[in-house]
Amino acid sequence: MTARVVITGIGIATPNGFGVEDYWAATRVGKSAIGRITRFDPTQYPARLAGEIRGFDARDHLPGRLIPQTDRMTQLALVATDSAFEDAGVKPGDIPEYEMGVVTASTAGGFEFGQNELQALWSRGSQHVSAYQSFAWFYAVNSGQISIRNGMRGHSAVVVSDQAGGLDAIAQARRQIRKGSKLICSGGVDASICPWGWVAQLANGRVSTSENTERAYLPFDADASGYVPGEGGALLILEDAEAARQRGAENVYGEIAGYGSTFDPRPGSGREPGLRRAIELALADADAEPSDIGVVFADAAGTPELDRVEAEALIEVFGAAGVPVTAPKTMTGRLYSGAAPVDVVTAVLAMREGLIPPTVNVSLSPEYDIDLVTAQPRTAHVRNALVVARGYGGFNSAMVVRGTDR
Repeated sequence: MTARVVITGIGIATPNGFGVEDYWAATRVGKSAIGRITRFDPTQYPARLAGEIRGFDARDHLPGRLIPQTDRMTQLALVATDSAFEDAGVKPGDIPEYEMGVVTASTAGGFEFGQNELQALWSRGSQHVSAYQSFAWFYAVNSGQISIRNGMRGHSAVVVSDQAGGLDAIAQARRQIRKGSKLICSGGVDASICPWGWVAQLANGRVSTSENTERAYLPFDADASGYVPGEGGALLILEDAEAARQRGAENVYGEIAGYGSTFDPRPGSGREPGLRRAIELALADADAEPSDIGVVFADAAGTPELDRVEAEALIEVFGAAGVPVTAPKTMTGRLYSGAAPVDVVTAVLAMREGLIPPTVNVSLSPEYDIDLVTAQPRTAHVRNALVVARGYGGFNSAMVVRGTDR
């Protein structure tokens, strides 16, 4: 089946905005939320900046019984899901439970919960380790907790492919809707800004050690030296377009029009990276030409080698400076599995307003012949947007998001 799949509800939690209105108000004007870590003392670590969601207290949003069962990432995901359902105008009981499903992405799982239980084990003994540790750390826990809380007993899955996973999850959700599911909640949230999680992130060697909040994360800049991690993400309500119309959905933000994914060849093989091919597959799936794309939301790795690969792929597909490119994640840090769903949200909001948000703090290096939107937002009528995401280890994904008349 090739039914059109549309976004009818959005729940979003990012360092620069909690909820659609707050997030877009900050993003459209380039408001950054990167700062020194406050969730623990980062003094002893080589990297000390992150994009944190400040002021969030799960007890203000969730039943007390859920708090000791869940990691911070799951708490954020549950609250975002509640917002997405409310935004969609759907109460879980309105749709048969076996016709609703959940597909999320995860990069790290519940690191902070796991850290706390390991500390309890070492300092107090095994009898003080929570029974909830058995699942609260697990990559699939967000899918599980969302499905339980909302009575969703249809297709459920988790995708683990780092930042590419956010797009992979949405694509799998689209596939399930085309197979007959009426509604799928999909997206990703990660939150591992804790000592154990921080050490794990530093291990990849790509995290910026700059302490200048305005110069730490500089994709496509001559001074690029890594990325700043962040926490958060987005959950989307996806439905068949005709079913959404029939139920009178008030919000139809956009359509998941095309998707492609590839895997990079073995390092040193001499073969080209797979990103260009992923973009071409997404365009073909959307029945779109490169000239149909009005903006690209870049992966924006923030390291010279990876930025070069992405710039070359975009030039090969669109031509030199052939399409506006932006990376709003410079305001939030890279949110791992949450990053691409946030970019999808940003794409539909940008198309709705006719405004491309900027890539803040970046001065485009002359090495990259791309049309990077920097400093100020740019007005533009955009009908189709491309979101690009890559994951550590060689994952490449691309998604075409199409605007709607509603």
